[in-house]
Amino acid sequence: MLMTTENGIRLSYHDQGDGPAVLLLTGTGAPSSVWDLHQVPALRAAGFRVITMDNRGIPPSDEGAGGFTVEDLVEDVAALIDYLDASPCRVIGTSMGSYIAQELALARPELLDSVLLMAACGKSSLVQRELAEGEAKLIEQGIELPPGFLAAVRAMHNLGPATLADDDLAGDWLDLFAAAGSWGPGVREQLLLSALPDRLDAYRSIKVPCHVVSFGHDLVAPPAAGRELASAIPGATHRTIPGCGHFGYLENPEAVNRELIRFLRTESRETLGETA
Repeated sequence: MLMTTENGIRLSYHDQGDGPAVLLLTGTGAPSSVWDLHQVPALRAAGFRVITMDNRGIPPSDEGAGGFTVEDLVEDVAALIDYLDASPCRVIGTSMGSYIAQELALARPELLDSVLLMAACGKSSLVQRELAEGEAKLIEQGIELPPGFLAAVRAMHNLGPATLADDDLAGDWLDLFAAAGSWGPGVREQLLLSALPDRLDAYRSIKVPCHVVSFGHDLVAPPAAGRELASAIPGATHRTIPGCGHFGYLENPEAVNRELIRFLRTESRETLGETA
């Protein structure tokens, strides 16, 4: 399904089920279909209305090759929530999707019931910024790396050591990454946004209930960065799911889904607590 914002931006979305609305926001370069294998069925079975969207930069949403800002992506999400009459909405983000959700909680808190932030941080490390900006330059210059090499780099960047050590399992992931191919200009813009500036002080003004979920072997947003983010957001809680990398919601979906549903069903956020 497609909607067009007041600014003429087309956004692709899926709206499934009944119950309290939950909107899922993907990370850099990821289509909304990544949620369909594990999270959408689990959330629907738990009684939630599940909304997924392709962020600007991911077809069939507008690619935004002329450039866009995180504020633009926040406005896109707010427009979709308004369009679907889905407020107050529960929002779950991962990676760049968490960045969008964090900024949405600042800009449009009235639209939100609560926010869950996976693989999230309040500022990117120097290494992460260099990686994101370097890959954006490769796209801009039209340089295509050998598919197998690019798949291996993405695997090392996003998966946990147990997955990487299992050749059969790692081979499936390499095939998946290779099939995804090279990224286009819309993802180039997302890459440039995925390297977060230091937003920790700003996030001290967030009033929406937030829960941060880190993955134990995440190299992009390590657990220490997740704890730092949760400490900055008033009242936020934090939990680490061990044994997986940046794609923890795909590597260990059972544990992640339990955590999502637990948060969404918890009336008192204070009972979530912190685990190592």
